[in-house]
Amino acid sequence: MNHSDGRQEQPAAELISKRIADLGDWRGATLGRMRELIRQADPEVVEEWKWRGVPVWSHNGIICTGESYKTVVKLTFAKGASLDDPVGLFNASLDGNVRRAIDIREGEAVDETAFIALVRRAVALNSAGKTKPKKQSEP
Repeated sequence: MNHSDGRQEQPAAELISKRIADLGDWRGATLGRMRELIRQADPEVVEEWKWRGVPVWSHNGIICTGESYKTVVKLTFAKGASLDDPVGLFNASLDGNVRRAIDIREGEAVDETAFIALVRRAVALNSAGKTKPKKQSEP
């Protein structure tokens, strides 16, 4: 496993668990809960540790990353702009052509059923090898 932060000997799952524990506050609890939901949505998900300490969940490509900041836990979906989001979970990075993110602040709840469905759509998109549907050229 390739880690750019020099901790190559530890599996990604252990590094993610350590990050969650080290946060020690609502951010750790939130990131831990979202990790559980990702695993529930896709039991075959691969956990990775990239870019000097960013938890990444993948299945035939990146599903999402999980970052923690002072006031927010951010889950960024690599191909979020191509995913149907009927309940509006995406609330950040909405202007980009590819990624979309969910920012979770202290005390906020995420619709867990909708989140699981979103992760499953991301896995299906990755498995289909698609990004965005191509626009048809006008004659």
